[in-house]
Amino acid sequence: MRISIKLKFSLFLAGLLLLTVFVLSLLVLQGIERNQRAQTEGLLAQQADTANVYFIQSIMAESSKVPENYLKTKGAEFGEQLEKLVSGQPVVLYDGSGSVTSRRTATPPSESVKQTLVYALENKTAYLVEGDSMYYLTPLRVLGEQVGVVQFYYSLGDHQAFYDEIKQLFIYIGAGVFVLSFLLAYLYFNSFARGIIRLNDTVGRIREGQFGVPVIKRRDEIGELGAGIAAMSERLMLTMRDKDQEREKLSLAVRKLSELDRQQKEFIGNVTHEFKTPLTSIKAYLDLLDMYPDDEELLATAKTHIAGETQRLYEMVEKVLQLSAMEKYDFEYSKERLEVAATIGSVLDGLKGKMDKFGLTLTTDLREAYIEADKDYMNIVLANLLDNAIKYNKANGRIRVSNVALDNEVVIEISDTGIGIPEGVADKIFEAFYTVDKNRSREHGGAGLGLSLAKRYAETQGGAISIAKSDGSGTTFRIAFPIQTR
Repeated sequence: MRISIKLKFSLFLAGLLLLTVFVLSLLVLQGIERNQRAQTEGLLAQQADTANVYFIQSIMAESSKVPENYLKTKGAEFGEQLEKLVSGQPVVLYDGSGSVTSRRTATPPSESVKQTLVYALENKTAYLVEGDSMYYLTPLRVLGEQVGVVQFYYSLGDHQAFYDEIKQLFIYIGAGVFVLSFLLAYLYFNSFARGIIRLNDTVGRIREGQFGVPVIKRRDEIGELGAGIAAMSERLMLTMRDKDQEREKLSLAVRKLSELDRQQKEFIGNVTHEFKTPLTSIKAYLDLLDMYPDDEELLATAKTHIAGETQRLYEMVEKVLQLSAMEKYDFEYSKERLEVAATIGSVLDGLKGKMDKFGLTLTTDLREAYIEADKDYMNIVLANLLDNAIKYNKANGRIRVSNVALDNEVVIEISDTGIGIPEGVADKIFEAFYTVDKNRSREHGGAGLGLSLAKRYAETQGGAISIAKSDGSGTTFRIAFPIQTR
């Protein structure tokens, strides 16, 4: 997907400004958070030192100077004094085993506080933050020995409110700076983007052959590039104009000669090849009559087919004369609804004599199906493929013809047990005048037009011809036409 350079500039500026504002805001907010934490920890550490000093003084004032007994008997009183004189916030005292010795709270310590207490009972200072509350636990020591733990509570609500206020302020200021910076930068870079877009449009017009392009008036590298492109475009326009004139003259002469040569070859080849097919059938029956002059049934069959092929020759002569008079080299089709099995049977009957002559065995699997095609040229398509199957078959070989209705098409397959088509030339077999075995083509009178004509006649009527299989065991050609249901 193509993305405009103006959009790319805009997105890059927006991303860069957003990243800058975000990083600056994040660094400042993290600094405020670290400063608040350091102040809180310093205050609580100072309260912890004061509590230790006051604890030692309280023990010294007692007759029994055992810290454990003092915590057990006067822990609640000592905790209240710490709340009033030192912390001003709730204070909880724990003895060396982790039991509460000060006043009992309404709710037992949470699991997080218990885990932190375990750490503090190892003569270490620890703190825990839950929501907007901080629990600071520090050892109570006498002569360096830990006798318990004092827990201070500190509310972080004011700190959080201050943090949120600063954060909101950064959001407003950052948004304002982003919008203002983006507008100023966009106006500045937009002039460069417009110049580049105009150069791109200029190059596009040259690519399309529009060489008259305007000059971009800028006093920088973009302006110099625009002037160079305009000069190059003018030079190209003059050069292309001269070359086009010469090429057109040469191309016109080549086209005329090529078209005349093609039309001549195509016309002669088509006429020769299409006349040869019915003549071959007639000659085959005449040969059979020479071989079996007393066969009355063969005589009747031969008369019928010779008359039919003669009529086909007459009709083709009429069409060739008509084409010659109209000075065009393409047939006009007269389509009708054809029954495929009957059409195939008619063509097979016409070539039966030739198949008998070469000792070929014919098998069929024909089913009733209908297509829309020109009957004469459908006969030509079938006759050309069957004639190839006869000419390029092996001695005493087989030919199989079948048809089936498949996926809204009538598919006709013609298989032989002949020499096959090499894999490297399978895509050339339908080219005019191309033959696989030139010696065999000359022996049987082929000019390499049969498959080319069959493919042309089939495709121009909405059909298709392809090679379904070709190997050492023979070749199968497939003809497909849209099926006619009514």
